Amino acid sequence: MPAWFYILRLQSQVPYCGYTKDRVRRYREHFAGLGGRTTKLDPPVAVVHEEEFNTYREALQREKQVKRWVRAKKEALIRGDLVELRRLSKRCKR
Repeated sequence: MPAWFYILRLQSQVPYCGYTKDRVRRYREHFAGLGGRTTKLDPPVAVVHEEEFNTYREALQREKQVKRWVRAKKEALIRGDLVELRRLSKRCKR
């Protein structure tokens, strides 16, 4: 069963990361203010990025990875700007 990693754009323009097995249900929950505290207080305005995975665990791992990124790197992923994403990845390595 496929699973999804997704990024929502919140009303405050902040990117919000999540993962799910049922994206239609989960998006409906977020947009209705039932998806969690963050999206209840700062409602989503759009789904801006999605990635499909073969397993729920892979989607969870992707969410954990992207949540650690700086905002500029998340924005590059959303735009599909692979050059900028690579540049920021090299710059952010410790």
